[in-house]
Amino acid sequence: MNQPAPLDAFREAGDAVFAELLLRVGEAQPQPRLAPTRRALDFLGDPQSSYPIIHVAGTNGKTSTSRLVESIVRAYGLRTGLLTSPHLVRLNERIVIDGEPISDQILAANWADIQPYLGLVDQELEAAGEVPLTFFEALTVLAFACFADAPVDVAVIEVGMGGEWDSTNVADGQVAVFTPIALDHTLRLGNTVAEIARTKSGIIKPAAAVVSAAQSPEVQAELDRAVELSESTLARENEGFELLSSTVAVGGQVISVRGLAGTYNELFLPLYGTHQAQNAALAIAAVESFLGAGSQALVGDLLAEGLGSATSPGRLQLVGIEPTVLVDAAHNPHGATALAAALEAYFDFDEIAVVVGILADKDAGGIIAALAPQVDRFYVTEPHSERAVRMDDLADNIAEWTSEQVTFRFDDLAGALDSAREWAAEAPKRAVLVTGSIVLVGEAITLAAAGEWMEK
Repeated sequence: MNQPAPLDAFREAGDAVFAELLLRVGEAQPQPRLAPTRRALDFLGDPQSSYPIIHVAGTNGKTSTSRLVESIVRAYGLRTGLLTSPHLVRLNERIVIDGEPISDQILAANWADIQPYLGLVDQELEAAGEVPLTFFEALTVLAFACFADAPVDVAVIEVGMGGEWDSTNVADGQVAVFTPIALDHTLRLGNTVAEIARTKSGIIKPAAAVVSAAQSPEVQAELDRAVELSESTLARENEGFELLSSTVAVGGQVISVRGLAGTYNELFLPLYGTHQAQNAALAIAAVESFLGAGSQALVGDLLAEGLGSATSPGRLQLVGIEPTVLVDAAHNPHGATALAAALEAYFDFDEIAVVVGILADKDAGGIIAALAPQVDRFYVTEPHSERAVRMDDLADNIAEWTSEQVTFRFDDLAGALDSAREWAAEAPKRAVLVTGSIVLVGEAITLAAAGEWMEK
């Protein structure tokens, strides 16, 4: 009998970690508590206290900003840890060490190491009549343990949902970063942006350096209150720092930024959209706050290297050529508005077909309204999720919001993509965009890789 190659064995071990996490309460049902995560980390000797942390919260742009911060800090020669969520294709994407997704071997080894302690906390919770550690609570413990094991010099941690009671908030961030805050996850976080901001501001720890994107007055009031209570410092976009310019360039854009401690001109950013330029400005201010307390300018060559090598998978990512296929993880109106603006400013397509699927707890009407001015056809399907809006229900709505003539229905993503790509191939300046759900985008990336759509 042929023995599997060691690489295959590690791959199976990595997949097994994800399978075991899936047996826990899912990420759509976070528990508003910190004690169980703290308890598990206490058993492990508080690994989250062994390195400084940059903590990133917000509604849109969290992952991109986190990745930009990590890339700049890594350019300085620091060994970095990065926790983001959700993943697009495999769990390993969420735990990144020194710029690379964690290997299956190390992921599985660390998972095995923490199992006894997770089990002890599960037993305590069940004895108290509470839900055992959830998927995201267990993942948080795993990530902090992996970073300590590496070991890393600094960890950039993206909040899962909310802030105050998010399991990542067991760690104390020296720098708290806020991307734009808007309505999302209203069933969990509140029905107003003020309520949501109040929850997210909970990541601000005593005497932290707080860096924030431009916010609405209601959001800003909540951040100001939290900063004052914690005796922290606050740098706001357009006051403490700002994006000076953004110019379309081949493969991305060229930006100039006034930071907290220096002005940085003509930096290449290999990401599309003015929103990504604003994320970069926020990331620069965050790194200035971390490395020099906001009073020391960054080294130009290192900053250029950090930005120039940054990636943001699933954010206006090209996954196919001839015809062009793009994916974008926009899944709320704020994100869809930024996506539509980027399509108009950075691309020169005559016609665009959007392959779309949306989860039931999202504002589908707002998403479609934002995209419709830039889109010629909607190919409606649904992601593989219990929370997905049924294809026919979403298609009925889109037909009502736009027209029946531009709305096409597909039972699965593969069929929708085949049809959309066939249509796009009929004319030279047509493109296909997959959006509306992070799950759907992940499925599209997998199909594109399997079909070698970039190899035409």
